[in-house]
Amino acid sequence: MQYIENRTFDEIAIGDAAELTRTLRPQDIELFAVMSRDVNPAHLDEQYTKTDMFHGIITHGMWGGALISAVLGTELPGPGTVFLNQSLTFLAPVGIGDTVTVRVEVTEKQPDERLLLACACINQHGETVIEGVAKVIAPRDKVRRPRVVLPEVHLHEQGAQYARLIAATAALAPVRTAVVHPCDALSLGGAIEAAQQGMILPVLVGPRARIDAAAQDAGCNLDGIEIIDTPHSHAAAAAAVALVREGKVAALMKGSLHTDELLEAAIDSTLGLRTERRMSHVYALDVPTYPKPLLITDAAINIDPDLTTKRDIIQNAIELAQALGIDLPRVAILSAVETVNPRIASTLDAAALCKMADRGQITGGLIDGPLAFDNAISPVAVAAKGIVSDVAGQADILVAPDLESGNMIAKQLIYLAGADAAGIVLGARVPIILTSRADSRVSRLASCAMAQLFIHHKTLAMK
Repeated sequence: MQYIENRTFDEIAIGDAAELTRTLRPQDIELFAVMSRDVNPAHLDEQYTKTDMFHGIITHGMWGGALISAVLGTELPGPGTVFLNQSLTFLAPVGIGDTVTVRVEVTEKQPDERLLLACACINQHGETVIEGVAKVIAPRDKVRRPRVVLPEVHLHEQGAQYARLIAATAALAPVRTAVVHPCDALSLGGAIEAAQQGMILPVLVGPRARIDAAAQDAGCNLDGIEIIDTPHSHAAAAAAVALVREGKVAALMKGSLHTDELLEAAIDSTLGLRTERRMSHVYALDVPTYPKPLLITDAAINIDPDLTTKRDIIQNAIELAQALGIDLPRVAILSAVETVNPRIASTLDAAALCKMADRGQITGGLIDGPLAFDNAISPVAVAAKGIVSDVAGQADILVAPDLESGNMIAKQLIYLAGADAAGIVLGARVPIILTSRADSRVSRLASCAMAQLFIHHKTLAMK
């Protein structure tokens, strides 16, 4: 165990000194901004700094002041010190990657345990960037305490992964989309915002009076937007599916009806949207503690998929990942363990699916399994278990053994890890955008962006 120990007033002599060295990282600036709420663009806006006097991101001046305080409070004099006064002169900026040595030196001892200390922050080039004088009350009593272990901090820019998806649609043509039963302000507003972003050309399908009322609640202008009047949600789902079969729309978007109502119309064996491939749902999660988008499938449609269905589930997810810009997605087939166990059926399926990929029955991705959840997403867990894999610890796609486990994984990441969730159904004639009442604005837009990117990707593949 590490300890922190002070020097009392009687132990300190003029000329005593202490120092620490820190290298400025981008997250140091972000943490300081979060703590102080100082969002001066000189510290955070790279575009702005290209034209300011420093021509690059610099840290807050008081970051150096805080480091001086750290030396005084932990080294000299250390615990028990009372800070009375601090003067600071800022001589040069500190930028990302600069290494700063902070030094304090006792210059005067005064009555009543007062000390004056010269303070300086010196960069890696030997330049003094900050200088000043601190006045403190030094401790009388000796203190030796275990050094407090600081919490681990993860910085996450809310919606950053989705913002990249949305930005990728800027040059694409909007997709003519049937919005099914958009009869509340949330679902209608989401569709209209997606239209304003140039992602979709909405065709609103549902009871006209209720759509108009929702528009009034949401403050939406429906001028120029096609509305197909239906008596209720079941009829809206059937009418929207018919629009797809007639080639009048290229995507469906769920409104305020229940998911089962929409999917029941889509899977109808005669009038639905079935293809030779099984339909499946894919969550695209923006998880604060994961460095890239994480796709999870299937958490909404296939309750207990057999081997053939799992093959289609995987292929759907791979094609979506490719549409999102992941050229060779890493696919982890999940189970409770990472070895094949005849008593655990999901491990047998995982082994068979890997062999199917070897034989070209699943294409476009790197596939490995069985893998336990930790081994799929944690390099630390992979190293601890000595797993050799091109997928383990860095998966793009998690394939759950069944709907229950997939749904629980996704919901736990959403509600315990703070993940944002966008969702889409693939394997039908057209992508189906599934949104939830709990979805944020950016999640709704991300779901539309995924459909737009997927359609564009498929169109290019057919040329």
